[in-house]
Amino acid sequence: MTMFTRVDVVTGSRADFGLLRPVLSAIRDSKSLVLRTVVTGTHLLPPQCTVDEVAEAFEIAATIPMQEPGVTDRPGDAEALARGMTGFAARYRADPPDLVVVLGDRIEAFAAAATAAVAGVRVAHLHGGDRAEGIADEGLRHAISKLAHLHLAATSRSVERLIAMGEDPWRIRLVGSPAIDGLVAVPALDDAAYASLGRPEIVILLHPSGESPALERTRAADLVMLCADRGRTLVLDPNHDPGREAILAGITDASAHRAIHRTPHLPRDRFIGLLRRIRVLAGNSSAGLIEAAAIPVRSVDIGARQAGREAAGNAIRVPSWDLTGLARALERAMGEPLLPIRHPYGDGHAGERVAAIITAGGPETYPLAKRNTY
Repeated sequence: MTMFTRVDVVTGSRADFGLLRPVLSAIRDSKSLVLRTVVTGTHLLPPQCTVDEVAEAFEIAATIPMQEPGVTDRPGDAEALARGMTGFAARYRADPPDLVVVLGDRIEAFAAAATAAVAGVRVAHLHGGDRAEGIADEGLRHAISKLAHLHLAATSRSVERLIAMGEDPWRIRLVGSPAIDGLVAVPALDDAAYASLGRPEIVILLHPSGESPALERTRAADLVMLCADRGRTLVLDPNHDPGREAILAGITDASAHRAIHRTPHLPRDRFIGLLRRIRVLAGNSSAGLIEAAAIPVRSVDIGARQAGREAAGNAIRVPSWDLTGLARALERAMGEPLLPIRHPYGDGHAGERVAAIITAGGPETYPLAKRNTY
C-alpha cells in the first residue's frame, strides 16, 4: 500500500501556529514523513511579520500571500481568500503534497483545504466538529470538515458532531487539542520579563465578534476600564479579523482614562509563561477555554464568539455584554479559588497522535471520494 510521505502543514496566523507547533515537530521528527511548512495569511503582514517566528523553528517550504496591510473588512477577506486559492493551486500543481494539514476555521485554512479538495489532494483537518457560534468562521469550520478526508478531532463531542454531519466514522480520529501539548514544560515568566509587561494581574485578549465598529469599540473600552479598576492590566492586540481597528480604537480610548500596559504580540512561550503569573485572562479567545484551563488560570469568556465551545471549570461565561454581570464575573474570577479541572481537550499528546495516524495511512486509507452517511 502506498503511504503518505510529503505532508504540507499550513499556518496562517500567530494563533494557529501556536497550536500547530507540536504537530509540526512530530511530523518533522518522523522517520517516514517529510514536513513541508506552508506560511500564509497574517504571518506575512507588517509590523509583526510573525513568519519570522515560524522560520526560527521550522524550514519554510512556501509562502502564499493573502491579506494586504490595513485591510480588515469582510470584502477584503474575500479578496484575500481568492489570492490564497490561486497561490495554493499553483503550489499543488508544481509540487503536490500527499496530504494537506489545516487547523480550525480561518480563511487561510479554508483556502488551502478547498483548493486541495478540488485539485485532488487529501486534506486532514484539526479541530473539526468544534463549535464557536458567535462568529462567521463557524460556517467555514464545518465547510472544511465536509471537504476533509481525515478528521483529527479535539474532543469526544466534536467526534459526535462530525458523525452527525454525515462524516464516515472511519475517517475520524480523536487526538485532543495540540494547544495543550508541551505546556507543562513552559516555565512561568521570570521576574524581569514579568516586570517588563507591567506585572499584570489581568490580561485582556479580545477579538472581533462581527458587531458594528461602534459597538466593538465601546465594548473594548468598557472591558479595559472594568479590568483596570480591579487590578494591573495588560492588553494584547486582537487578531487581524474584520473589526480589529475598532477594538484597537476602544483600547486607545480606555488608555486615556486608565493606566494599562499594551503589547501587540507575545510569542507563544512568553504568552504561556505569562499565564502562569496572572490571575485572570479576560476576553473572548479560545485560549481562555483551552490553554488557560491547562495551566490552570481563571478566565472570563465574554459574549458570543466562543458560544458552544466546550469549557473546563476555570472559565466563567458572561454570555452578553452586561456590564454589571461582567463586573461580577471579574470579581469572582479574582477572588474565588480554582478547583481541580478535568480538561475536555485531551492529555497533551495530540501532536504525537497526529503524526502516528498520518504515518499509518495513505491514499487507499482515506479515498478522495466522499459520501454522506445519511
